[in-house]
Amino acid sequence: MNRMLFSPYKIKDVEIKNRIVMSPMCMYSSDTKDGKTRPFHLAHYEARAIGQAGLVMIEATAVDPQGRISDQDLGIWEDAHVEGLKEVVERIQAHGAKAAIQLAHAGRKSMVEGDIFAPSALAFNEEMRTPVEMTTSQIEETIEAFKEGAVRAKEAGFDVIELHGAHGYLINEFLSPLTNKRNDEYGGSLEARYVFLKKIVDEVKTVWTGPLFVRLSACEYADGGNSMEDFIQLSAWLKEQGVDLIDTSSGAVVPAAIPVYPGYQVKFAETIRREAGIATGAVGMITSGLQAEEILRNERADLIFIGRELLRNPYWPRQAALELNTKIEAPTPYERGWN
Repeated sequence: MNRMLFSPYKIKDVEIKNRIVMSPMCMYSSDTKDGKTRPFHLAHYEARAIGQAGLVMIEATAVDPQGRISDQDLGIWEDAHVEGLKEVVERIQAHGAKAAIQLAHAGRKSMVEGDIFAPSALAFNEEMRTPVEMTTSQIEETIEAFKEGAVRAKEAGFDVIELHGAHGYLINEFLSPLTNKRNDEYGGSLEARYVFLKKIVDEVKTVWTGPLFVRLSACEYADGGNSMEDFIQLSAWLKEQGVDLIDTSSGAVVPAAIPVYPGYQVKFAETIRREAGIATGAVGMITSGLQAEEILRNERADLIFIGRELLRNPYWPRQAALELNTKIEAPTPYERGWN
């Protein structure tokens, strides 16, 4: 029996050999504060490509130095970053995987020195600094920074770009009524709160014609936040703009207790997929091949994003294949051990 988890998936001109995506996870390993790749990044991402993930997405990569979560984050805010990222891409693609990058700005959750920025001057919690409310010109500069990040991502050879609109970072801060208290064109109604992301997508698409994903936190776990109906509407608007897939996560917009259990975020991917008519990726405590296959077979998502399991086991795809009683092609040097 053919297994959907190991079936190819085509988006525009990019065909991913299976439905397994390495979810973007911060590595905090650019140890000289310059945002450049290090040998660790080459080894880390190449290992997951050798392990047969179909799409390897590298960590949140900052489009602005003040948009880093930490001083150790990767960056794409200057041309000097392209060379190192290009080598990462080549290492991933050499093993038949496709390479993706998540473009990000941390907003009020940045922990770098100096001023940090957000749509409104509201701190995430009592321990974190109060951000500076962005001016219109700063917003426009940030939109341009995302566009320039996409230009560099294209130069580096990435197959897929994802915009990080989740987990309480800058785009998410504009989208949520919990964090966006502006009264100009970027705040107020859902449509107004969407303007920042809308403009980023429009600008990125002037320089990027490949697959474009957006990660959303599709539940805010707090009263007064966006509803599922709001996220369906946001996803429908993104589809109209030409976004190809919603990478569906949740939480971290404001401090909140999140009930965590196996597959706890899959229902958000399923609902957006059904109601907005856009492809989705499922993420969140997906740990087995059987679980992943069920999600795909029941049309709850189109791709399976694997995070911590791939930190624990770079060869998780082989483990999933064994669980599903199917064979996958082994990397030639590993054939004696895999077959």
